[in-house]
Amino acid sequence: MTVLEDETVRMCAELIRIDTSNLGSDGPGEREAAELVMRWLGEVGLDPTYIESEPRRGNVIVRMSGTVPGLPALLVHGHLDVVPADPRDWTVPPFAGEVIDGWIWGRGAVDMKHMDAMMVAVVRDMVRRGIRPRRDLVFVWLADEEAGGDHGARFLVREHPELFEGCAEAIGEVGGYSVSIAPDLRLYLVETAQKGLAWIRMRAEGQAGHGSMIHPDNSVTELAAAVSRIGAHHWPQRLTPTTLRMLKEICHACGVPFDEDDIDGVLGKLGPTARFIGASLRHVANPTQFHAGYATNVVPELAVAEIDGRFLPGLKDDFLDTLHRLAGPRVSSERIDFEEAVEAPFDTPLVEAMLGALRTEDPQGRVVPYCLSAGTDNRTFHRMGIHGYGFVPLRLPPEMDFAAMFHGVDERVPESALRFGVRVLHHLLSTY
Repeated sequence: MTVLEDETVRMCAELIRIDTSNLGSDGPGEREAAELVMRWLGEVGLDPTYIESEPRRGNVIVRMSGTVPGLPALLVHGHLDVVPADPRDWTVPPFAGEVIDGWIWGRGAVDMKHMDAMMVAVVRDMVRRGIRPRRDLVFVWLADEEAGGDHGARFLVREHPELFEGCAEAIGEVGGYSVSIAPDLRLYLVETAQKGLAWIRMRAEGQAGHGSMIHPDNSVTELAAAVSRIGAHHWPQRLTPTTLRMLKEICHACGVPFDEDDIDGVLGKLGPTARFIGASLRHVANPTQFHAGYATNVVPELAVAEIDGRFLPGLKDDFLDTLHRLAGPRVSSERIDFEEAVEAPFDTPLVEAMLGALRTEDPQGRVVPYCLSAGTDNRTFHRMGIHGYGFVPLRLPPEMDFAAMFHGVDERVPESALRFGVRVLHHLLSTY
């Protein structure tokens, strides 16, 4: 599979060199990267579909027909946009796409042009070798995931649902990578759940007046106190079915009994990944913006703050009720954006196929479910009844803090991990 692996590394670097920073309508958009993906697919005789929601906001779709009638189709998706990067902060220029000492550097190396490249390479290899999948495979390279998907997944689900006809399951980002818990034992974290999203705008109103007077009805004071209570609140740990299964699987792999009173001890076995996973064990509500007033000597009538809330699957009402209680009766709230939490089953043939594919390359590997504290396009496809899984297979160095690479400075991925991943993904997609 040398050609497959070499193409994956080359394509990843080439995609990184295209700046697809998501800056909204003022950004470069995804068109150039989408056109490159289409050219690569066209080189093996495929005719992909290209759809723009707005100028330069490009999405690429191609379907491979399966050989077994009646099997549900599998959706495989990645996004082409990236978050911005300031080159002044980076050791290697973020859009140089350099391969240095076995590492592929650049914005998108992890999030998620490495998967975009693996998808293209697998499709090309299957076509060249005449390999047909058992079921229909729908490959989609999407726009705008980093800003919620209004120009990508949300747009396609709303305007072109026929593209996903027959799809019952999906594979996307933020999962499938290894965590070493012993020299000869690696867990591969498969994302089977995602927190819900609740972006909330809060308002407090009071009596406007001169700053030299006494103002017991000060909107700034009222809202600042509410924001402080929310920001300082200690949300308790809550074990959803996914996180409970994850903790038990970790203990089983380590050969130790599960102790519900020692959750932090179990997480400690995950090394640097513990912080990333720990955020999925409780609700989170972070104040992110505060706006009030227009002059130092004027007490404003209105103060406005915004909260980034993430709630656990099955516990939406618990989260919202607590948030409103913390805000207090004089603070009103409205939703800026809202997405339900999602949870997919772990005991499925697809997950078994993931494990089988991984073990062709890592015989001691095990798969473990986890809940993502953020969100991906899987949450949008869930609206169509498609169960989504985070599975981008990578075997990583034990010391690597992979989660820190997402949106981080000096983002990079080991070339060896990419070569491992495309072999695993090829096995999965050509046999499942």
